[in-house]
Amino acid sequence: MSHVADTRAADRVADRVTVRAPEREPSTAELVHRLSEQVSRLARDEIRLAAAEMRTKGKRVGTGAGLLGGAGVLAWFGLMTVLAGLVLLLATVMEAWIAAFVVAVAVFVVAGVLALIGRKQLQRGTPPVPEEAIAGVKQDIATVSERAHR
Repeated sequence: MSHVADTRAADRVADRVTVRAPEREPSTAELVHRLSEQVSRLARDEIRLAAAEMRTKGKRVGTGAGLLGGAGVLAWFGLMTVLAGLVLLLATVMEAWIAAFVVAVAVFVVAGVLALIGRKQLQRGTPPVPEEAIAGVKQDIATVSERAHR
């Protein structure tokens, strides 16, 4: 029985003692494989970042557009009221139909100026791009290039 106990004790000691092989340098193939995995992971992460950034910007644009649309409708009603009052005011010094045409021409001139300004602003704001994600990718490329040249 003592032989069995000794064997069990030796087995327990052997379980606790782990023999490690000396660590070796990874082969070129392993390093290339790791690099490929890391580049793939980095690309996926950057794509996720760009998508998240565009979702956030999209939500903000949608909310802003809705609020501006509501404000525009109310401003339209106010403007129509003011223009009707202007026509009535001018009708006291000239024929009503002439007063209406004078006000209409003035409105079209203002609309043309606003359209030109708006077009210029739209050209400056397009195309929408995920700026933070692009900056991150450029930084990653610079880091990889720098480390590759070491």
